[in-house]
This record gives sequence, C-alpha cells and structure tokens, in this order.
Amino acid sequence: MTYPQPGPRPGPPPGGLPPVVSSPGGEDTGHPAVDAVLRSLANAARLAPAEQIAEFEAAHQVLQETLAGIDR
Repeated sequence: MTYPQPGPRPGPPPGGLPPVVSSPGGEDTGHPAVDAVLRSLANAARLAPAEQIAEFEAAHQVLQETLAGIDR
C-alpha cells in the first residue's frame, strides 16, 4: 500500500514572517477607519489561517460601513 506524499506544512513561510506595516507602501490614506483596516490586514498575515478569517470579516464590515457613509 502506498500513502500520499505530505503537502506543504502550515505555518510561516520559509524565511520567517513578513514585517508588520502600517499600510501598503507605508503611507496612510488619510481616512482613519481605512488606515486601521489596512493595519489590521497587514497584521493578520502573522496569524494562523483560521484566525485570519475573523480579521478579514471585521475589515470587510468596517469598509462596507465606511463606503455606505460616503453617500450620507
């Protein structure tokens, strides 16, 4: 009987975790809520995949509320 070869192991990528950044490119958007979302998404890269889901859902919610507020 043969067994399948194991796939990639979960965990940080080879070479370690990416650095924590304030936002892509290191620049702020000028909108505090959007800047906070960008920081949370950058920091989510350091979490286990199962924990990232909550961060992505929270970011999505904040961005939806922010965009909805533009029309008001």
